[in-house]
Amino acid sequence: MQGRSGKGVVSRETAPGARAGVSRETPPHAHAGPAHPHARGAPAAVDEQLIARPAPALRPYVSSYAAYRQAGVPPALHRGLPSPRLTLIFTLDEPLTLAGHPDPGQAPGSYATLLGGLHTRPALITHQGRQSGIQLALHPLGARALLGLPAGELAGLDLPAEAVLGPRGRDIAERLRAAAGWPERFALLDAHLLRWLEPGGAGPAPAPEVARAWQLLTASRGAVPVATLAADIGWSARHLTARFRQETGLTPKTAARVIRFDRARRRLGAAARTGSPPLLAELAADCGYFDQAHLAREFRSLAGCPPSRWLAEEFRNVQAPADGCAKG
Repeated sequence: MQGRSGKGVVSRETAPGARAGVSRETPPHAHAGPAHPHARGAPAAVDEQLIARPAPALRPYVSSYAAYRQAGVPPALHRGLPSPRLTLIFTLDEPLTLAGHPDPGQAPGSYATLLGGLHTRPALITHQGRQSGIQLALHPLGARALLGLPAGELAGLDLPAEAVLGPRGRDIAERLRAAAGWPERFALLDAHLLRWLEPGGAGPAPAPEVARAWQLLTASRGAVPVATLAADIGWSARHLTARFRQETGLTPKTAARVIRFDRARRRLGAAARTGSPPLLAELAADCGYFDQAHLAREFRSLAGCPPSRWLAEEFRNVQAPADGCAKG
């Protein structure tokens, strides 16, 4: 669920003690449309967005902490897109409302905390002008150490975090809500997650062959064929596919698709935030697609809409380019 920045009246907390290395990037649930206009004298819209890196010892397991707080902005629907990271969200005020899950058989619902596995369909997230929380991007091969189970058991699912984390999930959620500000919340996450990694608290490590296959896929940005992966690690393609899916929830071929897609949509988002419409044909070539039409087909498959619609929804201030192929 990745799974969103805003224009207009923006308040970014920079309290003393914020960790070095914090950068302002697109947090997972901010929306890119203009802030809602207010009558004279009414409170200004709030749009706080902050990305932090976890403590060094956590970085093999957690890619980032994305903090967000919005109030007084237009209601919106957001697509939580497939990515190579699991999602762990702790809300601070309003619950997270999912109008649709990656698994279409899962009923819509609201979550105070949410843990989502790797997926190949979008989650549909709605808000009524207010939302706040912190989203953690978890490495799938770190799921055993942090969560006590392989990421494959969470594939395509959205669950209350407590269903997997138990009391430790409730405890950290309560402490995050009571904290004074973002720097304190980031420090709390570091402290709690480091304790989860203490000896005796981590599950068995993934098979080195699966870890090697994941490393090759991510380093190549999804360009290594399954046969090449299997030859490198000394397994058959069938055995690699079964073990890889058991560990991560995706086959190597599907993981490669998600890795390519994640890179392409991030490149699209970065271009949109500068106000420059991206050149989709060049983007397709750079991200490993056959052509622009191939990129558009993959977008419709993984995001549920073509690139132009996603850009229009997520970045209302951008004149989105045409997709270059017929809508399907």
